[in-house]
Order: sequence, then C-alpha cells, then structure tokens
Amino acid sequence: MLIQILLVIAVVALLVMLARSTADARHQAITRLAIGLFFVAALGTILWPHALTRVAQLVGVGRGTDLLLYGLVILFIAQVARSHRRSNELQRKITVLARQLALSEARHNGGQVAADRQPRDR
Repeated sequence: MLIQILLVIAVVALLVMLARSTADARHQAITRLAIGLFFVAALGTILWPHALTRVAQLVGVGRGTDLLLYGLVILFIAQVARSHRRSNELQRKITVLARQLALSEARHNGGQVAADRQPRDR
C-alpha cells in the first residue's frame, strides 16, 4: 500500500515539474541534485544489495528488484516527457528563427524573392 502512495506522489510530482517552466537555473540545480542522488543510490544498491530488499519490504514491495523496476519506470516516464518538452521548445525556436530569416531576406531583397518564385507560363 505504501508503494502505491509513493508511486502516485512521484507521478504527480513529475506532472507538476513538467507543467512548470524549465528556463531557470533553479530547475537545472534540482535536476543535477536528483541525478547526483540517483548515482549515490545506485552505488549503495551495488555495494549493499540486501539493503534495497529491506527498503522494498518497508514500502510494501516483496523484492528489491521490483522496487528498482518501479523506480526505473518513473525515471523513464520523466525522461520521455522531458525529451518531448525539449523537442517542442526547439521546434518553436526554429519556427521563430525561420520567420525572422524570411522577413529579413524579404527586406534585404526588396520583395524580389516573391517575384522570383512566381510560376512562369510555359
């Protein structure tokens, strides 16, 4: 039962984090801290594998490997959502740059670009 509550909290926390803007340094610091904690936890489970099983049993999961799988699923969902968000942001920036470039070229060529692209009668 406890594991279900923890997993729901993790999913809700991911949704909240993804709904917020990611442009600030605070978000980057939190991300780096989370990655650091993940590596410390990974080292701990490698050095003391039975500790993971004990933690799993404390939260209501039978084996440490199952708890690890649950954690990896949460991290995978977070990574997919983060990549999707980053892709959308890059697409938006490319669109803005393409519009600026098109307007700049139109001003520079004095409108001749549109005339050059007109279909010609054969």
